[in-house]
Amino acid sequence: MAELTAGRLLTSWQLDVPALLLLLVLAGLYGWGVLRVRARGGSWSPVRTAAFAGLGLGALVVATMSALAVYDHALFWPAAVQNILLDLVAPLGLALGDPLRLAARALPGPGAARLRRAMTGRVVRLLTFPLVSTALVLGTELTVYFTPYFGTALRVGWLHELMYLHLLAAGCLFVVPVLTGEEALPAWCTHPVRAALVFLDGVIDAVPGVVVMTHGTLIAGAWYLHHHPSWSPDVRQDQQIGGGAMLGIAELVALPFLLVILFQWARAERVQTAELDRHLDRQQAAAAAAAPVSAVPVAGLAQSGPSGRSVPSVPSDGRMLPWWETEKNEVADRIRRQHGER
Repeated sequence: MAELTAGRLLTSWQLDVPALLLLLVLAGLYGWGVLRVRARGGSWSPVRTAAFAGLGLGALVVATMSALAVYDHALFWPAAVQNILLDLVAPLGLALGDPLRLAARALPGPGAARLRRAMTGRVVRLLTFPLVSTALVLGTELTVYFTPYFGTALRVGWLHELMYLHLLAAGCLFVVPVLTGEEALPAWCTHPVRAALVFLDGVIDAVPGVVVMTHGTLIAGAWYLHHHPSWSPDVRQDQQIGGGAMLGIAELVALPFLLVILFQWARAERVQTAELDRHLDRQQAAAAAAAPVSAVPVAGLAQSGPSGRSVPSVPSDGRMLPWWETEKNEVADRIRRQHGER
């Protein structure tokens, strides 16, 4: 095999038929969903489509058909980079495309209902339970490298393809629900909890890279010692390079993953605040229409509501009180709690 240079790293490619079929299926289903939504008069974000195609499907192409795939049977580090792309990068790109919401909008009524039932079924909820899915990702990585799984996959073509699918599925079970699958997550898994889980996952994802880099025994050593090219680094050094690449990519992916969760959290807060404002507007209008003339506040004695608007006070025992001190409803209770915490 020719020496792996920077030029060959960019220009060496090979066709992987099973991976190509998976890519065509994913791209076809996503494209059909986008066209279906637009045909109904809706819209779909081009940014989501670009993330799904560029980062998600692009990472699949690079992992399975680029120079990484050409040289993964001769060197350990291309195989290590392959696996981390399939386990972390590709699931993140696919999840940023929001395929579950796209499917719910594109499918007809019965199809969308079946999808919702499937996402809330016991098996899916168990597999996507945050701690379970995190353990599955870590367990998959450790199983690949510290059992005969990886060495056997290098010798058996169909098992190698199955390993690709295994890594991709394990990553998607964690990333996709955390980013887009609220219905498959427990009710307590709010945005702050998700941010903490993503931070924890970033720490856990570093474990396989550290272990591979410092492991005293060669991983798939019999294979790589036999197929070791004369121009390549020492087999042990090759394994250290692979572990370092796994660690670096895992930490690089953790930061944008966390930033996306924080962005979603801020957006959800804005939506909730806007809904609260609309609810207050409706309550204020209803109270103004139903209040007797004697209850109308004197000009200049209005109180300021949570959004800065003027909210009529309610007279009580000769003194003017904010409206939330006298109202008995969920919104007023929430505002009273907020004022009590200050």
